[in-house]
Amino acid sequence: MLSDKPVVFSAKRISKDFGAGKTLKTAVKDVSFDIYDEEFISIVGGSGCGKSVLAKIMLGLYKPTRGQFLYRDKPIKNLKDHWNEVQSVFQDPFGCFNQFFTIRSQLEDALNILKVKPSKEEVRRRVDEGLMAVNVTPADIEGKYPFELSGGQMQRMLLARIFALRPKVLIADEATSMVDACVRANILDYLRKLKDELKMTVVFVTHDIGLANYVSDRIFIMHDGKIVNQGTPAEVLDNTTEPHTLKLLDDIPEVHKTEWIKNSHRSKKG
Repeated sequence: MLSDKPVVFSAKRISKDFGAGKTLKTAVKDVSFDIYDEEFISIVGGSGCGKSVLAKIMLGLYKPTRGQFLYRDKPIKNLKDHWNEVQSVFQDPFGCFNQFFTIRSQLEDALNILKVKPSKEEVRRRVDEGLMAVNVTPADIEGKYPFELSGGQMQRMLLARIFALRPKVLIADEATSMVDACVRANILDYLRKLKDELKMTVVFVTHDIGLANYVSDRIFIMHDGKIVNQGTPAEVLDNTTEPHTLKLLDDIPEVHKTEWIKNSHRSKKG
C-alpha cells in the first residue's frame, strides 16, 4: 500500500504566482498531493497547464506563493543538499552539456555534487556502469563531444549521468519529446529501470497521456494550474468522464492507442 511508504513530496494547497497587478498570472492553483517513496508518477497536461512549474517547485527552483510544500517532511532550504538527492532530466539534452568538453569529462564532473566525493577510480567505475545501464559501451563515447551524438544518444547520456549519481528522486520534464517513437520507448524503459534498480522515485512530466499510461504507477492530470484528475492509470483512463482527460486521450493517434494499452506498465504487472 502507498500509505506504508514514506512521503517524498507533500503539497498542501500550493499556488504559484508570476507578475503582479494586471500582469499577474497564477500558474499553479491550490494544488494538493502526496508522492511516495519509489513511485513512478506522471504529471500530464497541455502546454501552459502548470506542470513544468510544479516540477520546478519540486526541484526547489521556485517557491510556492501560497501553501506548504515539503520534501521528506521539511521545507526545501539548501539547494545543494536538495540536488544531492533530487536530480532532473529536461527536454533538451544538448542544453545540459557544454559542447566544448568531452562527454566523459562532463559525466565524471557531475559527481562533484555528491556530499561524499568518490575516488577517481570510483567515479570512472560509476560512469562506466551508468553508460552500460543505457546500453552504451564506454569506449563508444571516449574522446567524443556532445555535438557528435544524436538527440536520442544525448538523452541516454543524461540517463547515464543519473545512474552514476544515484539520486533518490528524478524529475524528468518532457524528457522524450525531442526523440522519435522508437527511441522514446527505449528511454521510458530506461526510466523504469532507473526506478526499479535504484529504488528511486520518478516524476515524469509529459503532454502525452499514452506515455504516462505506459510507465506510471499513478497519473496526475493538470489543466489551467489545477490537478483535475488523479489515480492509477486504470482509475484515470478507463471509462473516465473527466473532460480534460478525455481531450488528452483524443489527442493520441488511433493507431497507437491499442499498442500503448497493450504494452503499458500496468498490463505488464497484471
